[in-house]
Amino acid sequence: MSKPVAIITGASRGIGKAIANELLAKDYHIVVVSNEKEELEDAFAGQLHSALVIYGDLTDLSFAQTVVTQTLDRWGRIDVLVNNAAWRALETIRNLELEHWEKTLKICLTVPAFLAKWVAAAMEERNIAGTIINISSIMSDRVAGSSAAYVVAKGGLLSLTYELATLYGPSGIRAVAVSPGNIHTQLSQDFADPDGINISDQLVAHVEGLTPLRRSGEAKEVAQLVVWLCDPAASFITGTNIVIDGGLTKNLNSYQMKKLQFPDQF
Repeated sequence: MSKPVAIITGASRGIGKAIANELLAKDYHIVVVSNEKEELEDAFAGQLHSALVIYGDLTDLSFAQTVVTQTLDRWGRIDVLVNNAAWRALETIRNLELEHWEKTLKICLTVPAFLAKWVAAAMEERNIAGTIINISSIMSDRVAGSSAAYVVAKGGLLSLTYELATLYGPSGIRAVAVSPGNIHTQLSQDFADPDGINISDQLVAHVEGLTPLRRSGEAKEVAQLVVWLCDPAASFITGTNIVIDGGLTKNLNSYQMKKLQFPDQF
């Protein structure tokens, strides 16, 4: 019971899986949540003494609530919540489907809000100065025009973070948003043209050409930031958004264009 406990949604792959493994390495008990049963079990099969594996559909709020209940039944406390689960359809507003809009908002915004509500209540009851981390995206304010519901949800997640920090701060509970840029995950490999031809490599190369560090990020790099934000070393950080994007959002044009003007400088 003395070990800290963290809930991580969307933990079967990518950033969520990396966060879970980093927290395990920091001697946390973890609760990993996903609708990908086989991936989740394979990822944490050797860690069942420290990992509670819960699979289900996060569009079902009653299932989301059982995640909190099962965590408390197993370990009696919650110290960290990482709202990482996401879903999106690649479509502009011109062809946006209501079903996709509602599913995206449910998974990316509604569930994080209610998980935060239930987790914060558990923290307050046990006098735990916990941390809520919301994984947003630089797409919340640097949009491509092709993922409307996702962009809106990620922007809402930032506002939710500020609300949580303000409400629960007097109880010692911190809320921080993390906004990754282009990260090597499966979510960055499903882009296709109208003929169904995968164009992910071309799009990634374009974004890397705009990124000062000239590469995509790795899930482990985001995970290390999240784990640090949960540490007492970050105890005065709350109600803010931490961008981890290799400098992308502060750069105006590609390095190919820069070299046209200053070939000796870039």
